[in-house]
Amino acid sequence: MSVLRDGFDKAILELGYGGSYSCVYPLKVNQGRHVCEVIRDFGYELGFGLEVGSKPELLAGLSLTCGMNGMPLVCNGFKDVEYIEMATLAAKMGRNVFTVVEQAYELERISASALRHGLVPRFGVRAKLAASGVGRWAGSSGLRGKFGLTTGEILHAVDYLTKNELLSGFRMLHCHMGSQVFDLRAVKVMVSELAQLYVQLWKAGVPIEVLNIGGGLGIDYDGTQSASACSVNYTLEQYACDVVDRIGSICDREGVPHPDLMSESGRWLVAHSSLLVCEVIGSRTFPTGPNPDLLERALQKDCPPQPVLDAHNAYRRVCEGDDFLRAYAEAENALAEATALFGLGHMDLEAKAACEELFWATGSAVLSAQEELPDGLDSLSDRLADIYFLNLSVFQSLLDSWGIEQLFPVLPIHRLDEQPTRRGVLVDITCDSDGRIDRFVAEGGSKATLELHPPASESELRACSTIPYYLGFFLTGAYQETLGDLHNLLGDSHAVHVSVGDDGHWRIDTIVDGDSVSDVLGRVQFDAAEIRIQLDEDVRAALGTGRLTPKEGASLRQFFDDSLEGYTYLK
Repeated sequence: MSVLRDGFDKAILELGYGGSYSCVYPLKVNQGRHVCEVIRDFGYELGFGLEVGSKPELLAGLSLTCGMNGMPLVCNGFKDVEYIEMATLAAKMGRNVFTVVEQAYELERISASALRHGLVPRFGVRAKLAASGVGRWAGSSGLRGKFGLTTGEILHAVDYLTKNELLSGFRMLHCHMGSQVFDLRAVKVMVSELAQLYVQLWKAGVPIEVLNIGGGLGIDYDGTQSASACSVNYTLEQYACDVVDRIGSICDREGVPHPDLMSESGRWLVAHSSLLVCEVIGSRTFPTGPNPDLLERALQKDCPPQPVLDAHNAYRRVCEGDDFLRAYAEAENALAEATALFGLGHMDLEAKAACEELFWATGSAVLSAQEELPDGLDSLSDRLADIYFLNLSVFQSLLDSWGIEQLFPVLPIHRLDEQPTRRGVLVDITCDSDGRIDRFVAEGGSKATLELHPPASESELRACSTIPYYLGFFLTGAYQETLGDLHNLLGDSHAVHVSVGDDGHWRIDTIVDGDSVSDVLGRVQFDAAEIRIQLDEDVRAALGTGRLTPKEGASLRQFFDDSLEGYTYLK
């Protein structure tokens, strides 16, 4: 947060800008109380504030800022009478509240609330700019955006406020650029339009003090520093300088005072605050060689199918180092023919299985023998990549990875003294085939597989003779917790709040248990107490018929109780 403060303060000083800067943190980005309290505490010292977008968030924001009356509290989102009344009463208590008009009808509600309580509250108006953002959220800005008033509606609003003696409350002009704006040119265009609107309104007598440029300050998720969806082509310093310079220059040219500046840079503030750690609970690798017994049975038939002979010949040639590209193509063609013959009933199961194993073994042999794959086999390592099973739900903890193909940096967090020798993709424990991650950060862009260490064998896992293998997903602090859903009724994971003291040492502040089975069942209207009664009746019925012994019945009841109160993820 101090970096953001310093970036804008430096730009303001160097460019001789006459206004100040503050940032407000949108609670929607991460509503975890611990995160919000840390943001609140640091923000208060820096002159920053909070932004809310609903009645529940407004109540949370008022609670968070008790005793901090000067802290800015910006109220966005659709507003009914109750929402506006709450904001007006907060202002009357002395809070530094800005209610932002998102729809024209909200002005009438603000006017009525002000009249009831005998004050002129400070409020803002969100402008629906013609300039639109770029990237995934470009549609949330521009003239077709969800929120904001058009230029004509703003002029009507000024007339309405003047007639109702409320124009003195119009202190903020707001806009929305969209989230993760990756191209600085788009920022400049939108800021220019907002500044021109401010200049014209100020000349018309509107006492605007604050220009709120909304969100948009992006995160370089993939490290490419490029104009792409998972990166940005600017630094914080460049962003601050261009915003300050563009607004200051337009104001100077028109001879109007420099307004104070505000942004709602939630993603930038909290993306780095969280990482997800999960355990690899299993893996699947493709055969590196055909099963000898299976292959012998397939080849010793009276008349082995031609695809089996072709696949075996391809595998033998690769093992002898002969024409990898041609041999692999022959194995691929043999597998296709075997699949077709099997589907028509002209090949038995053993022969088809032998063709499959020979195909995978041929590919593995090519990979083992070639340091650099020839043209035509570039994708072979991805096709033969291992599958690593993770004890998590992508839909709960990494929703953006599934929903918008967001890249998060991911890597093993131990065994770092060992060279990874495998390549794999990651899948979760949900029953949905979309619960997978097969796109990873790479130099200059992305790649389809991740470098990983060899997983533990099944026997090692059963004997618990190996250290668990953990992966870390980084930059997950923005939106992932609040947007996660209950796919397969897999709930929130355990959370550990860690802080670093002034001495540089870290400490664990809080451990928050993840959801229990009864917690998530309750959210979909299943009552844990009722489930216990129903299962208990089943146990008694089984005892009455002799299907269960009394000892088994007692054990089963305890098992059900433990399961209801247990963790939703695998143990």
